[in-house]
Amino acid sequence: MAEEGLRPIIVKRIKKGGGGHHGGAWKIAYADFVTAMMAFFLLMWLLGSTTKGDLNGISEYFKTPLKVAMQGGSGSGDSSSVIQGGGTDLTRSQGQVRATDEPVSKKSYNLSAAKAALEQEEKARLQSLRERIEMTINTNAELQKFKNQLLLDFTSEGLRIQIVDEKNRPMFPAGKAELQPYTKEILEAIAPVLNDVPNKIGLSGHTDSTPYFSEAGYSNWELSADRANASRRALLLGGLADTKILRVVGLASAANLDRQDPFNPINRRISIIVMNKKTEENVMRDSGKLEVGTDTEATREAARDALSTPAAQPPAKK
Repeated sequence: MAEEGLRPIIVKRIKKGGGGHHGGAWKIAYADFVTAMMAFFLLMWLLGSTTKGDLNGISEYFKTPLKVAMQGGSGSGDSSSVIQGGGTDLTRSQGQVRATDEPVSKKSYNLSAAKAALEQEEKARLQSLRERIEMTINTNAELQKFKNQLLLDFTSEGLRIQIVDEKNRPMFPAGKAELQPYTKEILEAIAPVLNDVPNKIGLSGHTDSTPYFSEAGYSNWELSADRANASRRALLLGGLADTKILRVVGLASAANLDRQDPFNPINRRISIIVMNKKTEENVMRDSGKLEVGTDTEATREAARDALSTPAAQPPAKK
C-alpha cells in the first residue's frame, strides 16, 4: 500500500490545433472575402462602363448561348460589344435606329467636277467685274477721255487691267515715279470696284526698252518697281483694302506689250491682276510663276525678239 502511494501522477494535456486565438484558419476566410469583394466591385465597374445594348447582348448570350454560337458569335452585329451576341438594342425603344440595321450609303464626291464648278463660278465673277469696270469707264465723263489707255483681258492668272501710256498722255513724267493727276483719277475710280470682289490683287510696273541708268545705279528696274508702288498707294487712297494686295513687282522692259517695237509708249504701263484662286495659292506658296503676257513662253519670245532687233535710236523721253 505504501508503494502505491509513492507512484507519480502523470497529467496529459492535449493541445487542439487550428483553433484559438493564435490559429490561422481566419486568414483563409478573410482572403476569400477580400477576393469576393474584388470580384464584386470589378463586376460593378464593368456593368457601369458597358452600354445598354452590350448588356442586353450579354444577357441574351447567357440565355441562349447555343443559338449565339451557331450564328458565329455575331447575334447583335455590333463589333464594339464585349461579347458578340443577339438581342434587341435598347436604343430602339427611344426611337433611335442602329447604324448596322440598314446599309449606309456612302456618298462619292467628284473632286474634278467640284473644282471645275468653282473655277466656272470664279470666271463668271471676274467677267462680272470686267463689265462693271467697263461700265464705270463709260458712265464717267472724265474716264471716257482715257478709255483707249485702259486695256482689259483675261490671262491664266486672272483678270488683267492695264493702264498704258500714249504719246501725248503719259502716266508718269519722264524718268520719274510720280503719277499724273489723271492717272490718280483712273486708279481711284477703279479701287472701289476691285474692293467688292474677294480676289487678291497683284501690281506690276513696266517700262519700254529705252536705256535708263543713273550714276547711283538707278535703272529701269527700280523705276518700274517705284511706279508700281506709286499705283498701289493711289489704289489705297481710292478705298482699296491694303490686305487685298498680294504682290507688287517691277519688270522694267522684260515683257513688252508691243514685241515689234520695244520703244512704243504702250510698253510703259501699269498692270493690275485680279488673281484667280490658283494664282493666289501659288503666290502664297512662293512657287507660282509670274505670267505677264498670255503665257511665259510668249514672254521669253518677246525678250528674244527685243535682243535680236537691231539697235534703234531711242526716243528722248520715257
